[in-house]
Amino acid sequence: MESLNQHLECLKLFGDETEGQILESLNGILLALAENKEMKKPCIDAGLVLALVPLLESTDQEMLLHAGRAIGRICYENSDLQEQLVETGVITSLVRILTDYPDSEPLVHVNLLALCNLANLEIAKEALSKTKVTEHLVKQLRRAENHQRIETITEVLQLLAENDALKVQMVEAGVHEALSEILLRLQGSSQAEDMCSVKAASNLIVSLLLGDESMQKMFANGCGIIYQKVGTWLASNHPQLQLTGALAVANFARNDGNCVRMVQLGVVLQLLDLLEQHVDNGDVSVQHAALSALRNLAIPVANKVQMLEEGVAERIQMLLRSEMAPVQFKLLGTLRMLIDGQGRELLSTD
Repeated sequence: MESLNQHLECLKLFGDETEGQILESLNGILLALAENKEMKKPCIDAGLVLALVPLLESTDQEMLLHAGRAIGRICYENSDLQEQLVETGVITSLVRILTDYPDSEPLVHVNLLALCNLANLEIAKEALSKTKVTEHLVKQLRRAENHQRIETITEVLQLLAENDALKVQMVEAGVHEALSEILLRLQGSSQAEDMCSVKAASNLIVSLLLGDESMQKMFANGCGIIYQKVGTWLASNHPQLQLTGALAVANFARNDGNCVRMVQLGVVLQLLDLLEQHVDNGDVSVQHAALSALRNLAIPVANKVQMLEEGVAERIQMLLRSEMAPVQFKLLGTLRMLIDGQGRELLSTD
C-alpha cells in the first residue's frame, strides 16, 4: 500500500517527473491492480483517473499503452468514472490514437477495449458521432485476422448502432460491406469461434437495417451489396445466413417503394422456397423472419396483384400443414394481407 501511495503521488505530480519515472509509476499501479482489485479504490480516491487523461496526448506509444491500461482497469464497470472520462474529452484522444497508430496491435487492442466500455453511454455515442471513428473501425475490421478481434470490433459497432446518426455513418464508411466479406470468408467453417463471428456480423447487419436512413442507403434501389447478397443467403444451407437474408428483406420492406422493387426482382419466390425447406421441423426463427418479409411485401396493392398471379397464395396454403401454431398464425396473417383489398377482388374473379 505504501508503494502504491508513492506511485500515486508521483503520477499526480508528473509535471515534475521524467518520462522514465512516470512509466515506472504506471507499471507499479498496473501491478498493484493486477494483484488486488481492491487497489482501485485508493486510485479513485486519489483522483488518479483524471490526472492520467493528459498522458493520452503523448506521442510515446509505451506511455499511451500504460496510461490506457491503467485508466481502463480503474474505470472498468464504474459508469460514474466513465462519464467523467467522456466529459474530459477522452473520446477525442481515443480516436486520435486509433488514427495515428493503426498498426500497433497492443494500442489498438487497449483502444478497442476502452471504446467497448464507453460506447454504451449515451454521452459517449454523442461524442463519437462527431468523429470519424467508424472509418477507423471498419479499417480494423477488414484487417482483423482472429475471431477475438472481429467480435470486439463488432461489439463496439453494435453499441454504436443504437444511435441513428452513427448507423448512417457506419453505412457510409462501408461497415456493412466489411461484414458481408466476413460472412463470405467464414460461412463454410464449422469452428465454434468462426460461427460466433458469423452470428455477430449477421446481427450487426440487421441492426444497421433498423434505421430508416441507413436501411435506404443499404438498399440503394436493389443495387446495394447487402441486397445483392440476399438471394445467396436465402438459398444457402446455413441457418444464420438464411435468417439474415430473411430479416434483411423484412427490413427493406418497411418502405413501399422497396417492396415493389424487390417483388420485381423476384425475392418472393426465394422466400417461399426457403419456407418450404423449414415447414417440417425447421428453424422457427427463419420461418418467422421469412413470413414477416412476405407479409411486408404484400402491403402495396401492386404487389398483391403480382404475387397472386404468381400463385403465392396457393403456395402459402400448402405451408399450412406446419404443426406449429405460431407459424400457422403468421401464415394466415400473411395470406390475409395478400388477399386484402384489390387482391381479394382478383381472387373473387377466378
